[in-house]
Amino acid sequence: MSQPKPTSDKSPYYDIAEKYGVNIDFRPFIKVESLSPKEFRQQKVSILDHTAIVFTSRHAIDHFFNLSTELRVTIPETMKYFCVSETIALYIQKYVQYRKRKIFFGPTGKFEDLVPIILKHKSEKYLVPLSDVHNDDIKNALDQSKIQHNEVVMYRTVSTTFSEDEKFDYDMLVFFSPAGVASLLKNFPNFDQTNVKIATFGATTAQAVRDAGLRLDLEAPSEKAPSMTAALDLYLKENNQ
Repeated sequence: MSQPKPTSDKSPYYDIAEKYGVNIDFRPFIKVESLSPKEFRQQKVSILDHTAIVFTSRHAIDHFFNLSTELRVTIPETMKYFCVSETIALYIQKYVQYRKRKIFFGPTGKFEDLVPIILKHKSEKYLVPLSDVHNDDIKNALDQSKIQHNEVVMYRTVSTTFSEDEKFDYDMLVFFSPAGVASLLKNFPNFDQTNVKIATFGATTAQAVRDAGLRLDLEAPSEKAPSMTAALDLYLKENNQ
């Protein structure tokens, strides 16, 4: 499983392991790291030129505040925060005191549903922390609404390095992002799939497997299996011997 180990013992993955007598290892194929202060400064964007921050993930929150600390930038109490979901908004409490007058969130988790809230605060100048891998959807939506903003890369996704003597003899590999598939090929350039099954979650991850010339054996979500655990349950029910 190319994800971190679940924090709870009640994870449905453990239920599947017990139900079908299989072993599930959690081994992230990718990790997220901050840009260095030097790399950030090369983008010529000043955090304090902005009066509001747009957060699309908890990663963005972590790397924004950590990088601000490294840059010795003190975030003013007047800074406003706009988050795509309430879950992400609540996560800000890790770094700042939660006040409703300066923390706003969208109702659905989709950025387009956050835009009407941003439009109510049109005089603010927004900063959008992003990963090195992103599309222009946010930029285009804010441009279209004539919102003053800057996007800035604050963190990147990199491949996890596997050691040469690391045991890697799995019957199935499960991927959740195209970056995970890229990491497999980087770590094992001579990877021979043969009898190894590959499962993916999400259309872009499935396409990354096909583009790599690998065989895709299990794809989620589907009508019968909206989650990866549901897909694995169905698959093992039919194929586990």
